[in-house]
Amino acid sequence: MATETRTPFEEQRSARPQVRPRTEGWTQAQDSEGRPLLQFASPKRGKPPVHLADMTVSEREAAVVALGLPKFRAKQLSTHYFTHYTSDPAKMTDLPAAQRDELVAGMLPPLLTETRRLETDKGDTIKFLWKLHDGALVESVLMRYPGRITLCVSSQAGCGMNCPFCATGQQGLTRNMSTAEIIEQIVRANAAIAAGELGGGKGKGGQDRVDAERVTNIVFMGMGEPLANYKRVMDAVRTMVAPQPNGLGMSARGITVSTVGLVPAINKLADEDIPITFALSLHAPDDELRDELIPVNSRWKADEAIDAAHNYFVKTGRRVSIEYALIKDMNDHAWRADLLASKLNARGKGWVHVNPIPLNPTPGSVWTSSEVHVQDEFVRRLNAAGIPTTLRDTRGKEIDGACGQLAAAE
Repeated sequence: MATETRTPFEEQRSARPQVRPRTEGWTQAQDSEGRPLLQFASPKRGKPPVHLADMTVSEREAAVVALGLPKFRAKQLSTHYFTHYTSDPAKMTDLPAAQRDELVAGMLPPLLTETRRLETDKGDTIKFLWKLHDGALVESVLMRYPGRITLCVSSQAGCGMNCPFCATGQQGLTRNMSTAEIIEQIVRANAAIAAGELGGGKGKGGQDRVDAERVTNIVFMGMGEPLANYKRVMDAVRTMVAPQPNGLGMSARGITVSTVGLVPAINKLADEDIPITFALSLHAPDDELRDELIPVNSRWKADEAIDAAHNYFVKTGRRVSIEYALIKDMNDHAWRADLLASKLNARGKGWVHVNPIPLNPTPGSVWTSSEVHVQDEFVRRLNAAGIPTTLRDTRGKEIDGACGQLAAAE
C-alpha cells in the first residue's frame, strides 16, 4: 500500500494550534462575490488647496509671478517652509509687508489642523492626530531613537486594503492624501522638534541652526497603502530628498516605503532610481493563510510579492526588508519560519532582512502577541538559516501609536 509523503513543513503543522484570522468588533466590507473588498481608487472628494509643496520649483515661481511678485520670492517662501518649518507670515520679515499675508495665503494654505497630541511618559514618542481640510482624520507618529529621529507618516486617510488585524483597515479608504499633506506632516514634526517638544529640551538650539535636530528617517507605515497613492507618494519623496531650500534635504536612504504587496507598483518603484528602502509587509509565507490575513493576496500571491521584492534588490542594490507581525498561534509557527527562510534563500543570499514585529497584545483576543519563547524561536530559525533577522522595537503602544493601531478617532 502506498504511503502519503509529507514535507517537513507539513509534518510540523500538527504540532501547535492554528488560529484562523477573523475580525473582532467589526465586519469586513465585501465585494459582490463575498470576498474582502479592496479599494485601489481614491473616492472623489473635494481636493485640498494647492500648496507650495505640491509644485515644482518652476511652478512655484510661476505661481508667485501670477500673484504680482518677482519669482525670487518663491525661493524665500521655500526657505521659510523647508528650512525654518514655518507658514506664519509674521515670521517672514524679508517679504514685503503689504503683500505678505496674501502671498502666504496663496502659496502656503493651511493643510493640517492638530486636534490631539498624545505622548509617552518619557516624551520620546508623540502621536499627532491631524484634521484635513475636508474633516478627514489622519495620524503620524514621531519617535526619538539613539542617533536618529523617525517619523511614521500617513499617505491616505483610511486604507482600502481591508486587512482584518489593522485598526486603519476597519475604516475603509476615505481618500488619498496630497503630496503637500504628506510633506506637511514632516514640516510640523520638525517644528515640534525645534521647539523642544520631543523628549524635552531644545536639542541643538532650534530651527535656525544649520545643525539643528530634525526628522532624519521617514517610514511610510502610517495610515494607508503608500503604493495605492503612488504618484503623490513619489512626488513627496522627491521633495523630501531635494536639497534645501527647494525641498527638505533628506537622505533617500533614510526613507522607507512599505506595502502589503501591490506587485506592479513594486516593480515600478524599482525603476525610479531613488535609493530608498523598500519594505514588504508579508506576515505569512503561505498563501493559505495570507489569503485571509492580507486580502490583496487574492490579486498577487506571496511568491509574486517576494519575487517583486527581490527584483527591487536586483535593480537597485538596496537590501529589502520583510515585515512580519508575529501573532500568537496564527502565523508564528516554527514551520512558517522555516518556509519563509526557504523561500527567501531560494532567491539568493544577502538581499533581504526580516523584521518580525510583536503584535500589540490584546488580552483574550484572537489578535495577540506571540509568547516570548515562540517569538525567540522564530527569530532563531531565520538567523540559523542565514537570513539576517532583527526583532523590531515597537514604539508607542501605550498611546495606540504602534504598528496596526492607527485609527484616527477624535
